Amino acid sequence: MSSNAAQGARARARIEVTAAIKEEARRQLAAEGAAKLSLRAVARELGMVSSALYRYFPSRDDLLTALIIDAYDSLGERAEVAHAAVAGADPVRRWVAVCEAVRGWAQAHPHEYALIYGTPVPGYSAPQTTVPAASRVGLLLIGIVRDAHRLQVLEVPLLSDELVPEAVRMAGDFAPDLPPGAVAALVAAWAQLYGLVGFELFGQFNRMVEEREPFFRHAVTRLAYGVGLR
Repeated sequence: MSSNAAQGARARARIEVTAAIKEEARRQLAAEGAAKLSLRAVARELGMVSSALYRYFPSRDDLLTALIIDAYDSLGERAEVAHAAVAGADPVRRWVAVCEAVRGWAQAHPHEYALIYGTPVPGYSAPQTTVPAASRVGLLLIGIVRDAHRLQVLEVPLLSDELVPEAVRMAGDFAPDLPPGAVAALVAAWAQLYGLVGFELFGQFNRMVEEREPFFRHAVTRLAYGVGLR
């Protein structure tokens, strides 16, 4: 076997083992929760010695980070595909499509959703490397508002005097080309979107909201109006 062929085989083997480690870790997330994720338990279930697994993920936090990035990327891809399917529609329809994609992904991946938007894992602090993946859905929503503003069809929400400095700061950080009122409304809508999804996923709507899908669509449409989309 040539040197290049051997390197290619080793690379493929590493990819396969890495995928197997992640898959077993996701199974443990579903069974035990993120706080109880253990490299030793993952290695045992895969028939590996712990020292071999450490060559792929030196610590539990490294494995958690990889799972978190994968989850954010999976969610972001789902939202981007849904948005692309309605790219020529009006801003509210585009907004609702992204929000519905978030809800659909969460329902299909409840334990991964809990990992990224549920209770923080004790002792774990997400590194900056998670930010690009975590930003994908937010950037889609910002882009929809940005398009409306560029076309002069955005009704910029009003701000209270006490919120103006903070809204100006947020606009400078996230979207300097948008009015501060729109950025403050976007941040609030982003939080409310995940609140709606979390309430449904974790049971807070039980015996309260029966028709979940139309309720969700109504609620996120109101969020679109709140950020100035029409």
